[in-house]
Amino acid sequence: MQRTIDSQTMTLYAELLDQMQMLDASRTTSSLKGSFSFKTIKGEEYVYFDHYGLGGHHQQTYIGKRDDRVEGLIQKHAESKADALEMRANIKRLGGQVRTGINIHLDNAMVRVIQSLADAGVFKNGGVLVGTNAFQAIGVMLGIRWPRETMATTDIDVAVDLKVSVAIPEIKTDIPGTIESLELGFFPVPPMDPRKPSTSFKVRNRRLSLEILTPKLTGSDAPVFIRRFNCGAQPLSYLSYLIEKPVQAVIIGTDPVLVNVPEPARYALHKLIVSQVRDTSKHAKGEKDLSQAYHLLSLLQEIRPDDIRPAWENLVARGPKWKNNGRKGWLAMEKRYGKIELQIETDNSSLLRPR
Repeated sequence: MQRTIDSQTMTLYAELLDQMQMLDASRTTSSLKGSFSFKTIKGEEYVYFDHYGLGGHHQQTYIGKRDDRVEGLIQKHAESKADALEMRANIKRLGGQVRTGINIHLDNAMVRVIQSLADAGVFKNGGVLVGTNAFQAIGVMLGIRWPRETMATTDIDVAVDLKVSVAIPEIKTDIPGTIESLELGFFPVPPMDPRKPSTSFKVRNRRLSLEILTPKLTGSDAPVFIRRFNCGAQPLSYLSYLIEKPVQAVIIGTDPVLVNVPEPARYALHKLIVSQVRDTSKHAKGEKDLSQAYHLLSLLQEIRPDDIRPAWENLVARGPKWKNNGRKGWLAMEKRYGKIELQIETDNSSLLRPR
């Protein structure tokens, strides 16, 4: 049974999201973990800044000869760093309050992996959290605690585009190195073709996995290497629609994590499609697809009905296969969970829910 999150907690969530977005947007040397170092060369003192970049790599940046100007920069950095520390403390406080209010307890190891990916710059670099972890984050964003059975998962799914948007400065991120540094026992799952890169990582003796996915751009299902993440990704049909216009949300763990998730309406409609194209061996996942779609569409019908029409029109504009699978998924969802009284007339006068 889904439950509404109280308004006070949602007010705190909105403040938390705003604070995290502000901190993310204002990243400077003040927000980097590092310090100034000094080198004396031929009697002159030179200043460097040692830090770890978003990709997790150690960097030493030359600042300049130590003089009044550089001393001013060091002082300004100290003041800005104090402001950033204060903002982080406030974020941690808000995160704890929201966690108490929503009363959702996530797997600590899973949140730790997502946090490490965020710290390494995966989401800053255009990665999108998809799958059940995204569904949970979308629910909190919309003020809902989903039924427990819709949130069960041992998988972390991250979708990445083969090419980064020109609006996003490219950051080198080492996903395999990042998860290995957690020392949780992750190992790359060997692909069927040993010449191809691994796209999946699992933990030994535990049901926890990380899957890296990418939109399928050719007729091949072979893994592709994503240079900026230093790892392979599994191409999937229909994924481009899901991650085209992501939004930011917060994973509420012991410490909150800012992530990208799919637009809620697109997430629901995408689930209708994938429920129809999964292998029969994955029937249980298909049922879960329909369940998540039903709960999310029912909620959007009540609180954001205007979000559904443009998401549906974008889907059907992609071709007959998209439209047919979307309709078949809608009918299967209503047969399994009940009708949603929602009629959306598109430009060609077809209805989202067939009669």
